[in-house]
Amino acid sequence: MLNKYARAFFTRVLTPFAAFLIRRGVSPDAVTLIGTAGVMAGALVFYPMGEFFWGTVVITLFVFSDLVDGNMARQLGRSSRWGAFLDSTLDRVADGAIFGGFALWYAAGGDDIVLCAVSIFCLASGQVVSYTKARGESIGLPVAVNGLVERAERLVISLVAAGFAGLHKFGVPGIQYLLPVALWIVAVGSLITLIQRVVTVRRESAEAEAAARPENASRGSEAAK
Repeated sequence: MLNKYARAFFTRVLTPFAAFLIRRGVSPDAVTLIGTAGVMAGALVFYPMGEFFWGTVVITLFVFSDLVDGNMARQLGRSSRWGAFLDSTLDRVADGAIFGGFALWYAAGGDDIVLCAVSIFCLASGQVVSYTKARGESIGLPVAVNGLVERAERLVISLVAAGFAGLHKFGVPGIQYLLPVALWIVAVGSLITLIQRVVTVRRESAEAEAAARPENASRGSEAAK
């Protein structure tokens, strides 16, 4: 839901920066790779140590590369299937690093096996939610539903909560509980989204198969006559 509005807004904001990188000879693929590396570093270095505030700051600085690289490609007239593939693939890597960082913290210093499991569920369900749409489209179905919680929602909810939870180390009392609440919200929302997409693919598949049956095809031919 956030993708529709947030992406358009930040694309306009980041257009001058994208143009600046183009003038410096930076390629869209390089921005994609650097952005993913930055997100992974922020998530897998800071989060396992419980440094949620600084980890979120680092991740936020790099996460907008997802918009910058596409903006650059459009300005250069180089939008391609390869660029879309690379961007989508590395998005999954970055998402895995973020929720993997949460899981590592709760498995060690955070000492909470339940929240470790919830973090892993968020990681896995996010990957599967993306896969269901991609797989449905690859077999010719429109998958005409986005669902309750897409990638943008997962990132905003988890990163905002992590950033605020990190303020606990600066003396803000009780705020550390925002992250567990956010992880549960993302987990439940991702499960609902997965169900929505699976149900949609099942319905669209049944409709496509029914339309392709010989009797329906013959009826269509007779109607055309």
